[in-house]
Amino acid sequence: MVDVRRLAALDMWGSAGSIRRRRIIRAEFVVGVVGCTSLGLLVVARGSGWMVLLGIWLVGAGVNYVPLALYAHFLSRPGVLEAELAEVDVRSELRHAGLQQFWIAVPLAVAVFALMGVSSGRER
Repeated sequence: MVDVRRLAALDMWGSAGSIRRRRIIRAEFVVGVVGCTSLGLLVVARGSGWMVLLGIWLVGAGVNYVPLALYAHFLSRPGVLEAELAEVDVRSELRHAGLQQFWIAVPLAVAVFALMGVSSGRER
């Protein structure tokens, strides 16, 4: 199972933890929500055949960005990101996080992982 909060934190931190990277990643997540979902809905509404499937996939990918954007917003408060990664081997975790990011391409997968993490109490 993917820890979505940790995934967002690692993506925001990167290799150096710069403020600029945090802002860029946070914006990326918001654009992912708005862009993928909007484009997907437009394609579903105006497309036919395989285009409708593409639109549904885009909406599913956009939904995956919702928990990432919410966690990025929460982790942007002063000191929260640092506290999240305080006892983590960031370099090692980043290698695994790179592979886990492919789950974004699976419609609704990241959203389901986030819901599972919240319901099990793993993610705060």
